[in-house]
Amino acid sequence: MQSLKTFSLCLIVALTLSATAGCSSWVYRINIPQGNFLEQSDVDKLRVSMTREQVLYVLGKPVAEDAFDKNTWHYLYSFNLGRDNEQRKSLTIVFENEKLQSISGDYEQPAEFNTPLEQ
Repeated sequence: MQSLKTFSLCLIVALTLSATAGCSSWVYRINIPQGNFLEQSDVDKLRVSMTREQVLYVLGKPVAEDAFDKNTWHYLYSFNLGRDNEQRKSLTIVFENEKLQSISGDYEQPAEFNTPLEQ
């Protein structure tokens, strides 16, 4: 009878320790960048009236294309989520008649954005 109680107590302690081991905050998590990492110098190359192919060449393929509006592309980037030095950036590109119309998001609009490439 005593050995059954000891076994039960050991089993409860082992299960409790196993269940709480996954909840600790000291478990190492690898920082994996997610999305499109863009620098301001990349965004500075954009000009109004660029074609989709030209934008793809400059920025690469967007992380998300709007499922309801094929004229909107979203470039998203995140790193160190849930940490003190968390980084998030976004850039939204809008096309009209297959030409770049506007950009918005966490990047500054280039000074020469409103000057088309071909004049």
